[in-house]
Amino acid sequence: METFSINDTEAMSLAMRIARLGRHKVKSNPMVGCVIVKDEVIVAQGYHQQFGSNHAEINALENINYKAEGATLFVTLEPCSHTGKTPPCTKAIIDSGAKKVVIAMLDPNPNINGEGVKMLINAGIEVKTGLLEDEATKLNRGFVKRMKSGRPFVTCKVAMSIDGKTSMTSGESKWITGDAARIDVHRLRHDNQAILTGSGTVALDDPKLTVRLDDVISRPLRVVVDSTNIIADRSLNIFSDDSETLILNQNNTKTLDSGKIDLTDALQHLGGLGINYVLLESGPGLISAMIDSNLIDEFVIYCAPVLMGGHANSMNNLIIRSMSDKIQLSISDIRMVGSDIKIIASINSTNQ
Repeated sequence: METFSINDTEAMSLAMRIARLGRHKVKSNPMVGCVIVKDEVIVAQGYHQQFGSNHAEINALENINYKAEGATLFVTLEPCSHTGKTPPCTKAIIDSGAKKVVIAMLDPNPNINGEGVKMLINAGIEVKTGLLEDEATKLNRGFVKRMKSGRPFVTCKVAMSIDGKTSMTSGESKWITGDAARIDVHRLRHDNQAILTGSGTVALDDPKLTVRLDDVISRPLRVVVDSTNIIADRSLNIFSDDSETLILNQNNTKTLDSGKIDLTDALQHLGGLGINYVLLESGPGLISAMIDSNLIDEFVIYCAPVLMGGHANSMNNLIIRSMSDKIQLSISDIRMVGSDIKIIASINSTNQ
């Protein structure tokens, strides 16, 4: 078991904070931060700023002209050991003269995991791993999920009344929640690389599924699951030039015996595009199918202080006949957003 000092923890915490600055630009890459300490003084820091550009370690080393003799590097993710769009960071670290590298987590890619550490150790550099590992894993949970399963991390967004309804029987749903919650949804969209919906929602609501904020950096891919090939009208908002759109239908995605799109294969397809984070915004049919297939990692639920009655539509149409079959959620955060309640929850692993 590695031991770390308070100063070590503070340095790694700073590396975590600056890593987040790359959230909207690193695309398929992980967010990574690096802090260089010498004689208990921070002498440099850097983070991975955008896809295809220098990694965090290189940006930090550049600030001190690659001269890190006797210094310690604190890195949120294992330094790369291979040549991709950029040269391997491990070589730059070795050449800099650094004496020690503290790593929060190993690279989750099974083909790379531990290789960077081996290179550093073989070069005579002291390496410690596991400092704030849980925080580092959470920071890049989408990247970790894709590396381990081939699928992105899926967040399901729901706007509902306090009695659990998401639309009237006519399909009318504008607006259940208030302005503050709707702005928060745009921030949530901005934090994801793709927005997933179903053809029924497109046909009924004609949504834009775009980020409408003043400081937009990324434009998520719009993805429509269209099992019956009904989405063809190019005048629909989903085909606006605000963002790109991908239609998943029987022509490009595996189908089940029922004729429905294989949702696991659909997410594998998105993972193959380098997408780490997907936001599901759809009606009860697709939400239920995603729950049934154990493909939702987290729920973000906006609950408005209104009642919509027994004839309105619920967030899902799952058939659960007994309390023993209920699906238990674990709430990780709950707060007010304007006049609405925002709940963040995940499905307990015991249900899956």
